[in-house]
Amino acid sequence: MLDKGAPVLSIVVAVLNEQENISSVCSEIAGVLSTLPAVEVVFVDDGSSDGTVAALIEARRIPGLETLRILSHDHCCGKSGAMRTGVRHARGTWIATIDGDGQDDPAEIAALLAMAMAAAEKGRAPLVVGTRPKRSDTVWRKLATRFANGLRQRLLNDGCPDTGAPMKVFRRSDFLDLPYFEGLHRFLPAMMQSYGIPLLCKPVHHRSRLHGQSKYTNFGRAVVGVRDLPGVMWLRNRTRLPSSVREC
Repeated sequence: MLDKGAPVLSIVVAVLNEQENISSVCSEIAGVLSTLPAVEVVFVDDGSSDGTVAALIEARRIPGLETLRILSHDHCCGKSGAMRTGVRHARGTWIATIDGDGQDDPAEIAALLAMAMAAAEKGRAPLVVGTRPKRSDTVWRKLATRFANGLRQRLLNDGCPDTGAPMKVFRRSDFLDLPYFEGLHRFLPAMMQSYGIPLLCKPVHHRSRLHGQSKYTNFGRAVVGVRDLPGVMWLRNRTRLPSSVREC
């Protein structure tokens, strides 16, 4: 059940016009809360024009989600903006992100979190990415993703085979240290590595969208990703951080 004190983990879900998927996604999240440490669930509505917010309020009737937190933008800011809102308002030390369309399986969160916490006990807290080796998408979307990931790998060399994967676990403070720009969610492995945060990857199960269509076309996704690459390369090149700080 949701902890009313300071949670260890905040599950952050950014949604835009996902009214039809809210009930199923929330039910699945509620079903895995017992496998997690003290946790809160935070949904960020990115200016939806349908009944997404009403569906989220109704989801508070689901056992375990009585204190579901709902944050709503007054207009669409983009996925990175919605993620930033969720992380900023989250109270957990750790953040787990998933999409709100039903393609991510919340049951995977426990293993990703355990992986992150085990690594943190031995050294620097990592970013853990739930990669999708077998994507349940159309052929064209798979090809667009393969192209985008290949281009990012060649130019950024971030070591992540699926940098845009929505399922990620990271430390809240690490995310908030990053410079914000719309599209950041596509480049988290590269940006976090610039701040000395190691990357861990774990294959996860990927499913078909429950209802509705993706908010992004393959062409639009490719154009935005390519446009952002020079900026990300510039940010990484201009990042200068000490490996340690000693007070004298």
